[in-house]
Amino acid sequence: MTLQCKICGVSDNNILRFIINHKFPAQFVGFIVNYTKSKRFVEIEKLKNLLSNDKKKTKFVAVLVKPNNEILENIKDLNFDYYQIYDCTPQEVKSIKEKYNKKIISAITVESKIDIKKYKDYLTFSEIILFDSKGYEKSMAFDHSLLDDIPNNFKKMIAGNIKINEVINFKNKEYIIDVSGALEDFYGKKDMNKIDKFLIEVNKS
Repeated sequence: MTLQCKICGVSDNNILRFIINHKFPAQFVGFIVNYTKSKRFVEIEKLKNLLSNDKKKTKFVAVLVKPNNEILENIKDLNFDYYQIYDCTPQEVKSIKEKYNKKIISAITVESKIDIKKYKDYLTFSEIILFDSKGYEKSMAFDHSLLDDIPNNFKKMIAGNIKINEVINFKNKEYIIDVSGALEDFYGKKDMNKIDKFLIEVNKS
């Protein structure tokens, strides 16, 4: 099986085009839409500019932390394929899906095994379940082995400060790996060399 990946927190046109046009483009690119605490947050006008790029085979993901009606209305006509939603109840996520007709990545933030079981509440209306740390913009890790007993009958995305040299640990597993901080330089900017190395590593057989 071929490992899939998402590069999150993209905020620069050159970086976005590099990912889309790479020999091994990422299957998903995420944009931080409403979480202003993140250094990767993108203002709405800049977001519109980024999303005007020809995405080719890459899917564009709006990363939303407990979005209110205002932000949902502001982005409803933008070129997003998925909404990745944090901190909403199952009913809230289901309502957003029904109202805006978007595919859903429901984010479950994990600290212990108890947290993981929450995915069942989101399963019926989510295209993908994302298991992430509780660090949000801080690129914190969690114990990925907590996911070992989860069934393979749904699409799973996994985040939590995954490093490029850890990609090999996810080969032959039914995951989409979601990476952000590991692809940035000392100043927190996305680094093309690291992105290149990551995409090649993901696609190694």
